[in-house]
Amino acid sequence: MRITGLGHAGMFIETLGGSILCDPWVKPAFYGSWFPFPDNRALDWEKYGKADFLYVSHRHRDHFDPWLLETYVPKDIEVLLPDYPTDDLENDLRARGFHNITYTQAGEVLERGPLRLMVTPLRAPSDGPIGDSSLSIDDGTASILNQNDSHPLDLDKLLSFGKPEAYFTQFSGAIWWPMVYDLEDEAKRNFAHLKREAQHKRAMFYIEKVDAPHVFPMAGPPMFLRDELFRYNGLGQEDDSIFTDQAQFIARLQAEAPDYTGHVFVPGTVVELNDGSLTVEQTLYTDAEIEAMFADKWGYLERQRTSRQQEIADEVAARADILPPDEMLAELKAWWEPLLRRGRIFREGVGGPVRYTIGDLDMVVDFPKAKLREYAGEETTYWFTIPADLVSTNIRDREIDWSNSIFLSMQFAAGRVGKFNEFIYTFMKCLSRDRIEYVENWYAEQSDVTEDVQLGDWVVQRRCPHLRADLSKTAKIEDGVLTCSLHDWKWDLTSGRCLTTHGHPIRSRQAEDALHREATAPAA
Repeated sequence: MRITGLGHAGMFIETLGGSILCDPWVKPAFYGSWFPFPDNRALDWEKYGKADFLYVSHRHRDHFDPWLLETYVPKDIEVLLPDYPTDDLENDLRARGFHNITYTQAGEVLERGPLRLMVTPLRAPSDGPIGDSSLSIDDGTASILNQNDSHPLDLDKLLSFGKPEAYFTQFSGAIWWPMVYDLEDEAKRNFAHLKREAQHKRAMFYIEKVDAPHVFPMAGPPMFLRDELFRYNGLGQEDDSIFTDQAQFIARLQAEAPDYTGHVFVPGTVVELNDGSLTVEQTLYTDAEIEAMFADKWGYLERQRTSRQQEIADEVAARADILPPDEMLAELKAWWEPLLRRGRIFREGVGGPVRYTIGDLDMVVDFPKAKLREYAGEETTYWFTIPADLVSTNIRDREIDWSNSIFLSMQFAAGRVGKFNEFIYTFMKCLSRDRIEYVENWYAEQSDVTEDVQLGDWVVQRRCPHLRADLSKTAKIEDGVLTCSLHDWKWDLTSGRCLTTHGHPIRSRQAEDALHREATAPAA
C-alpha cells in the first residue's frame, strides 16, 4: 500500500484493489482565509484525479474543493458517500456532475477485490457540518485508519475493522475561538493555551486508543495569508492562537509517548506499507526544505503571503454586491423565521436575543419569539459583527451552514457574557428545513439517559450529555469535576451543572460506599 500526502487532509491511497482520492483541497477556503500548509499547488493533480474511488469525508471546504473536483476528477469516478442524515454532501457532489455514487453504510465493510474499506460516519450537530467521517482501509498488505477531522465515539466498533498499522489524524486547531472574541489580551492568550491543550489531549486520547505504531498528524494547520489574519498563524504572533503545527506536535508526541513514532506528512510525502514494514519518502519538498520551513515558519509564511495576494483578490471580487440594510433584514427574516418556529430546542437553548451588526444593519435574532428585528438597545449576552459582503454572499448562495463559510473565515468579531452557548452556533449551521428538523429530533433523543455507571466515588449517567460518548471510557474525575476527554467538556458533579456551556446538565450522585465512608469517618 502506498499513501501520498496531498496537503492538509488530502491523501492518494494506492492499494491492491484500486486507488482512492481523499479530501483533495488546493483553492483558498472560507472566503479566502484558509490555504493548505505547506503550498501543494505543484503536485501532479492530473495523476491524482484519475483515482478509482473518491472519498470526501465531509462538506467543509478544506476537504471539499469544488474547483479541484470539477477540474481534475472524472465525473464517473466511484464516490464513497458517507451515510449522513441529510443529503447535503450528495447534492454538492451531484451538482458538480458526479453520479456514480456508492452509498456506504455505517460500520459495514465494502469489498472491492482484495480491498476492504469501511466508512464510519458521525451524525451529531457538532460533528463538522452535521456529518464527519473516517475511512478504514485494508488490502491484505497493510491496514490504515484515516480519521482526519472526525472524533468517533464508539471506538470498539471503529476498531473492529482491525488494528491499523498507520494512523492519520487531526491534531491542530479548526475553530475561531478565541481569536475573534472581544477579550483582553491576557485572557485571549490564556484561552488559546487552554484550547491548544484540549486539542492535544484529545489527539493523544485517540492515539492511545487506536494504538497504531505509526502516527501521521494531518488535517491542519492552515495558512492565513490575508493581512488581517496573518498574525494568527501557528500559535500566533502574540501567543493567542491555536494552530499547532506538525513539527511541534511530533516533538511533544515523542516526549510524552515514545512508543509511537510520529512522521511529518506534507504534500508529496510517500508512505509505503507492506506486511509490517514502513518507509517514508519526501518527493515534493526535500528533507532540508521541510526542516527549513518549520525552523523559519514566519519567513515561509511571509513569502507565501507576498506571492498569493491575487488569489485573495479574486475571491473578494467573486462576492455578492452588498444588500441595503432593509433588504438584507427582509431576506433574513423570510429565510430564518420559519426555521426558528420549527426549532423549539434552539429557541429554549439560546433563551434570549442575539445581536448581529452587519455593515449598516443592526439587528437581533429574538430566539424565544422566533423573530428578527432591528436592534432596540436591549442587553444581549451574545453579539456578532460580520462584514455585509459576506452575509450578502451567503444570502445569494443560500449557504445553509454559516460555520462552513463565515465563521471559519475568522473575518468577523464576536463577544459574549458568560459561558459558550452551543445552540447559537448549531442554529447557524442548520439553515435549512431538513437540518433543523434533524437536529431537533437529535437533541430530543439525547434525553434518553437511563443507564448509570459508577466512576470512583460517583454514579453518573453513562452517556455524555454533549454527544453521548461512553463516560466509562472517556471520563476523568478530579475534585468533584468530571471531564469528558473527547471535547474537554466539564461538569460539577455535586450540582450536575455543565461548566462549559449553557444547558446539558448531567445526572450524578455520590456512590453509596462513598457516602458510607463520609458518614463513618472520624471527626477531625
